[in-house]
Amino acid sequence: MAATVVNKTAHPFDKTRLEALLNRRFFYAPAFEIYGGVAGLYDYGPPGSSLQANIIAEWRKHFIIEEGMLELDTTIMTPAPVFETSGHVARFADWMVKDTQTGDVLRADHLVGGVLEARLAGDKEARGLAAAPSSDDKKKKKKNAKAAAVKLDDDVVKHGPELGELCRKHKIRNPDTDNEVGEPQQFNLMFTSSIGPTGQHPGYLRPETAQGHFLNFSRLLDFNNGRVPFASAQIGRSFRNEISPRAGLLRVREFTMAEIEHYVDPEDKSHARFADVSSQVITLLDRKVQESGSNQTVQMTIGEAVSSGIIANETLGYFVARIYQFLVKIGINPERLRFRQHMGNEIAHYATDCWDAEIHNSTGWTECVGCADRAAYDLTVHSNKTGQPLVVRQALKEPIVTEKEVAEWNKKALGKTFKADAGVLQKIVEEMPESELLRLKSELTNGTTTVTFPNGKEFQLTSELLTIERRTFKQSIREFTPNVIEPSFGLGRILYTLLEHSFWAREQDVERGVLSLPPVVAPTKVLIVPLSARDEFAPLVQEISLKLRKAGVFSRVDDSNTSIGKRYARNDELGTPFGITVDFASVQKRTITLRERDTTDQRIGSVDQVIEIVSGLVQGDIEWTQACAWLPAYDGVQAID
Repeated sequence: MAATVVNKTAHPFDKTRLEALLNRRFFYAPAFEIYGGVAGLYDYGPPGSSLQANIIAEWRKHFIIEEGMLELDTTIMTPAPVFETSGHVARFADWMVKDTQTGDVLRADHLVGGVLEARLAGDKEARGLAAAPSSDDKKKKKKNAKAAAVKLDDDVVKHGPELGELCRKHKIRNPDTDNEVGEPQQFNLMFTSSIGPTGQHPGYLRPETAQGHFLNFSRLLDFNNGRVPFASAQIGRSFRNEISPRAGLLRVREFTMAEIEHYVDPEDKSHARFADVSSQVITLLDRKVQESGSNQTVQMTIGEAVSSGIIANETLGYFVARIYQFLVKIGINPERLRFRQHMGNEIAHYATDCWDAEIHNSTGWTECVGCADRAAYDLTVHSNKTGQPLVVRQALKEPIVTEKEVAEWNKKALGKTFKADAGVLQKIVEEMPESELLRLKSELTNGTTTVTFPNGKEFQLTSELLTIERRTFKQSIREFTPNVIEPSFGLGRILYTLLEHSFWAREQDVERGVLSLPPVVAPTKVLIVPLSARDEFAPLVQEISLKLRKAGVFSRVDDSNTSIGKRYARNDELGTPFGITVDFASVQKRTITLRERDTTDQRIGSVDQVIEIVSGLVQGDIEWTQACAWLPAYDGVQAID
């Protein structure tokens, strides 16, 4: 008998119902709620904590274990010089504006973008180009509802210093109060702190985990026997003092990140396992399409994207594919997942290429994973600042033999002749290109040569002070600063979009919400439901629980005083994929029924057979259709003696 087909789209997605469910079942809630709460800070309850832990466990398996990465756990508190060197102190900032009456602070680009987008929609509607608004559109905040249908210039820009001009030009106000806003000001997003009892060491809470990787590069390289490529990985808390966090888990001030830094030879960005993912089809939105004013995506294989130059290199393409596979594995709808390439006006100046995994949800497209080729920027700036060489030294299979002109000095005579200028003179000559050294060599054979300082001061040199000789050099070691490919995951954003993608309501009852979380990440894998709390069921329930635990399957027992149907419905809301019912026939015959969450199909089998099948289902070794082939359908009645 085939598994039941389920209609998950009988009712349109209702964000209000989802949020009510998440709040009622305590997936997460505002932190410090009884004190009024603080925007952008959330506590996870039991199901939310388990869901996040399961996502992290699968991430660790998918990346750290399968890719053989080196895991780190570095400190959150970071001395200020680290972020001064990395550029975070100078550049990790957003533009904010203040309500001139209330003092409320808003992020300027979000304000301008939201208002102008709403007005553009109104403009299209006024021209008869827009479709009728959907029910979701009618529920949007009043800042959208108040937008007037006006025609805007086609050259409107939403970025940088132009934000203040746009606010004035288009009379953009605080949508919550209708008050004017002030001039945009830059606001650094890092939380400041101090280290030590007197505060003599300024510091910051890290806004990302990446710097901890880079500062430990030499130790990691040594641990990896001096070889590249290799990758380090870290899962941990990061902090960003968001200006106006108003989007739930999508924009918070404290969050969990999972970041990878993959170190690669800048002259060879191929990947040994690229062939394994080259046929993976993904949805791409490249920079050229965006810069032409379009958001039209295209589907192509990773192999095609790399070979055509859309994605810069094999290693970057490999991680884009692996990110896609991970997100789909944990339950993200592939039809609502795209990879958007950074445009020229948003990509970091040092980056070769950058792609964001964007997941569609009720607020639009949200960046949940960034995957960037950061070149050698981070290791280079930290090396320059500290004087510590963050480089790879690689023995060459064949030594490289070169010849070049070399300056040979009579240092004693040089010092006596030029005194304080001798060191600068020596440095200028030694940094000259070969063509200049050949000129000096030629002139010295005729008597003297002249070297000019940047300030115009001239010095005459003779062959008694300087000779230029041609030397042969044999290079057996190649020294280079590796490039870094960085996938960076915002786990809270992934968790929330997964909840949206998983939520639906039963066709026959819109009040019966279901979270179709895949077994691999579901907080609880199996619900054990005895017919009642009577003592005769307890031994078998305990046996089943113990066997499930030994099989590595997390289960819960619900023997509350309510109907089995209601108990299952409560756990459908929690995303529990399977249920086991224990009744009087189970005690006599050692047969139990197995229920699947989405279809509500029930199958019957022996205790050991059902546990073996459940274990396979949870581990992903078998699908429910296979379980249906092995277990007969349960007709609702078990005969007892």
